[in-house]
Amino acid sequence: MRAADLQDRCPQHPHLARETFMRLASVLRPSFAVLTSLFLLGLATSPSSSSADAKRPNIVFILADDLGYGDLGCYGQELIQTPRLDQMAAEGMRFTDFYAGNTVCAPSRSVLMTGMHMGHTHVRGNAGGSDMSKQSLRDEDVTVAEVLQSAGYSTALCGKWGLGDEALGGRQGLPRKQGFDHFYGYLNQVHAHNYYPEFLWRNESKVALRNEVQRRDRSYGGFTGGRATKRVDYSHDLIANEAMGFIREKAQEPFFLYLSLTIPHANNEATGMTGNGQEVPDLGIYADRDWSDQDKGQAAMITRMDSDVGRILDLLQELQIDEQTVVMFSSDNGPHNEGGHDPKRFGPSGPLRGMKRALTEGGIRVPLIVRWPGTTPPGTVSDHVGYFGDLMATTAELAGTDFPEDTDSISFAPTIVGQPEAQQPHEYLYWEFYEQGGRQAVRRGNWKAIRQPWMTGPTQLFDLKADIGESTNLASDHPEIVKQLETLMDEAHVPHPNWQVSGKAPKR
Repeated sequence: MRAADLQDRCPQHPHLARETFMRLASVLRPSFAVLTSLFLLGLATSPSSSSADAKRPNIVFILADDLGYGDLGCYGQELIQTPRLDQMAAEGMRFTDFYAGNTVCAPSRSVLMTGMHMGHTHVRGNAGGSDMSKQSLRDEDVTVAEVLQSAGYSTALCGKWGLGDEALGGRQGLPRKQGFDHFYGYLNQVHAHNYYPEFLWRNESKVALRNEVQRRDRSYGGFTGGRATKRVDYSHDLIANEAMGFIREKAQEPFFLYLSLTIPHANNEATGMTGNGQEVPDLGIYADRDWSDQDKGQAAMITRMDSDVGRILDLLQELQIDEQTVVMFSSDNGPHNEGGHDPKRFGPSGPLRGMKRALTEGGIRVPLIVRWPGTTPPGTVSDHVGYFGDLMATTAELAGTDFPEDTDSISFAPTIVGQPEAQQPHEYLYWEFYEQGGRQAVRRGNWKAIRQPWMTGPTQLFDLKADIGESTNLASDHPEIVKQLETLMDEAHVPHPNWQVSGKAPKR
């Protein structure tokens, strides 16, 4: 999107409460207090000025792939070791009621990037097929990266994209057309299943790797997946190293890094070919466990991911920019059951019901850990109810810039700077899912409703405060609440020509 078009969609928005801004001012460099006063008056200096650049925090958003709510030690995991993420939570803030944008990859990432919930965002499912326009962002879509890029941030995406491709219909969504100055990783989702690929992308060029791949007869967006028969270069390691290189290069200027990891997602094609889709160079501390190789691989991927998050946190400290850097860690949806491992062994959903592809809590409630030394109160736990779409407003607030008004995004910056009393709540959160006949879900307060099949019901109702595992359907006890939440579902869904499922359309 052109800068002028972005400005047209970004009228001045209400900034953080004065006390929240003053807390930010007190923990950043002293001259930030002057900049804060200017922001409060709506007279902030140009984002391109060096003085403004020196005051705004760097932002790192790390996204795991198919990591469950219960996969980390700080969320109750007992068998898989995640010491660095547990330490990150102890040094920062852990959220208990945070949600992904959807229950599968592409639509969840579309919500994350656009700040629009599933009833409004453009990419609402994993499209597949030969025409990738359904699963690609468009020129008119505004992403978090574009907002921050326009505010003077250097922006990079390392890892899995899934919202634009070189294939037919996908070029508008390429990362460099969606606000990222630098890209390294995978464009296509099926390509990203294989952690020993023949190539990765750096911007618009293929970077050859030393692996060799046996293809499987399964095409997605013009790409045929497979498994490596020669394994040399492990993509996760390359992606983590690229991200660290970007941080080193941009350490003296404000930057936004979106580190979209591919693990612990399974290589679905390898699962179909060999029965084991848990690809990892070694099994590490789990090699001698009395588990299947698939279970060992699942655990090893999560611990490897944990170690690399730790490497990034160590790098920020080494460069003496950790107090100027907000790091957020989350997952794109609930845990998978696609790599041949036994999910019952690890209990990846924790106390929640369901997994990936479900709109029960286990499919959409995800970890969120935020670390900002000197700003975020250490060792705190927040029950603020937020979701992926809030990244847009939050990062814009932290950067002191505007974002499009036609989003479903509410900043949780007040919460992460220790001012929960200034936090604006959501009226409700909304999801829709187009596979398996379609379904919808909404959360308002502690009430959660799931309607399946799409639009026609029946609707289940749960009290999440009393029943986090969604074991007791209370719909017959509270028909008036069911009706209210069904009305919200109908209002939240805006029809889209690319996304149709069976069922009667709502009255509008």
